[in-house]
Amino acid sequence: MPYYRAVGEIPRKRHVQLRRPDGGLYAEELMGEEGFSADSSLLYHAHLPTAIVKSEGVADPVVDGVTHNQPLAPRHFRTQDLPDGGDVVLGRQLMLANDDVRISFVSAGTPSELYRNSAGDELIYLSGGQARLESVYGTIDAGPGDYVVVPTGTIHRWVPLSASAGHDLEPSTSTGHDMEPQVRALVAEARGHIRTPRRYLSATGQFLEQAPYCERDLRGPAGPLIAEGEDVAVLVRNRAGLTRLTYARHPFDVVGWDGCLYPYAFNIADFEPIVKRTHAPPPVHQTFEGPNFVVCSFCPRPLDFDAAAVPIPYSHHNVDSTRRGAALESGSGRSACTRPGSPTAPSRVRLKRPYEAWRRAGRTPMRPPS
Repeated sequence: MPYYRAVGEIPRKRHVQLRRPDGGLYAEELMGEEGFSADSSLLYHAHLPTAIVKSEGVADPVVDGVTHNQPLAPRHFRTQDLPDGGDVVLGRQLMLANDDVRISFVSAGTPSELYRNSAGDELIYLSGGQARLESVYGTIDAGPGDYVVVPTGTIHRWVPLSASAGHDLEPSTSTGHDMEPQVRALVAEARGHIRTPRRYLSATGQFLEQAPYCERDLRGPAGPLIAEGEDVAVLVRNRAGLTRLTYARHPFDVVGWDGCLYPYAFNIADFEPIVKRTHAPPPVHQTFEGPNFVVCSFCPRPLDFDAAAVPIPYSHHNVDSTRRGAALESGSGRSACTRPGSPTAPSRVRLKRPYEAWRRAGRTPMRPPS
């Protein structure tokens, strides 16, 4: 994260005493990236965060779920037809994967168990429903259009939310079978860190004026979040698979933290599209970057509106990258050829000519107001 936050109770300086009401010391935990050379946060626990009393292997439902795209062929995933059920973590249905990122779809109605991905950051885009991310940092309420970034190693869980009569959000009591699922989401699991594109930031990490979003658009956790419990299970993913660790005390015992590393949410409605009279290439829509991949958001905007412009003009063959598209809402020129909730995966050898299909769909370019 590019800016500093402090939540709850912390001491005046790093690594000085912060005492509990009973006189004992709160336990420091440093959550950091790239050893001690990148962003980090200091968390203050009521109990030792290292007290693990049990470890057991867990069968990984997706370990054998990847096959090569051979023979090469474009793919169209109709997520509307995928089965509902499960939770936001174990209910993920893997669609695409390589050595850098795994992309899944989930339609879930039950709370997940406590979970920690130690293999990389996660990016969750909610296309439907509402959910609460509970973590050692606090809580984030997320809804349709929200991207939620969860840093590597964060112990958290996802809780679907439903609207009460008073229009407040409350945890869902659904078992996943007695009502429609509350959450539909696209999930990207990285083998590394997901960050703001470097070109949007100054040398010291401030969002630049020309960036399509800024610090004011990012929502950090509300907290602290305190929970009691002993012998608490946490599902952990690393590159070898899944393990269930049992902690002596509930990990949600953080009374305060500060730093630049924490989960956050960003709603795509706060993305300010960059507009040109003629066609702009996909990098102008970039929202996040990961190890060897980027995430772009094609938002509604005036599209290629010069009188002589050819809307979405060229076939493109990107020999060093493979594009995966997902039409999550209607209204953008790029999504006009597919239904919402329909990811596509053109093959690397297939030239992409989006305008022709777009024209066949009977769509016309958006024009700026006169």
